[in-house]
Amino acid sequence: MPINVTEKAASEVKRIIQEQQAAGSMPEKIYLRLRVVGGGCSGYQHKLDLDPTMNEKLDELFEFHGVPVVVDKRSLIYLDNATVDFHDDLNRRGFSVTNPNARSTCGCGSSFSM
Repeated sequence: MPINVTEKAASEVKRIIQEQQAAGSMPEKIYLRLRVVGGGCSGYQHKLDLDPTMNEKLDELFEFHGVPVVVDKRSLIYLDNATVDFHDDLNRRGFSVTNPNARSTCGCGSSFSM
């Protein structure tokens, strides 16, 4: 599988979606979109969004623990064997992407180079 989403990350995505749908601010069908964008001091950044759209020609669709995940084909080449996880401990709370293809990361950890 080119990418992976841990059960912990999928549970948090489901929680966020349910919370926002209950507030009426999110459509019924929604995808977790993972992509690589230019930016940061090392050149590339991982970006996670909730997105109601999917383009069958440009995107690949995966499902992990009941969460539909969309990755555009251009980003997919940079994300082979990457893992999305969620951390909730004393040091941090949030999503992370572990990407074995990243050669190096910047000092703050928000961007990487290939």
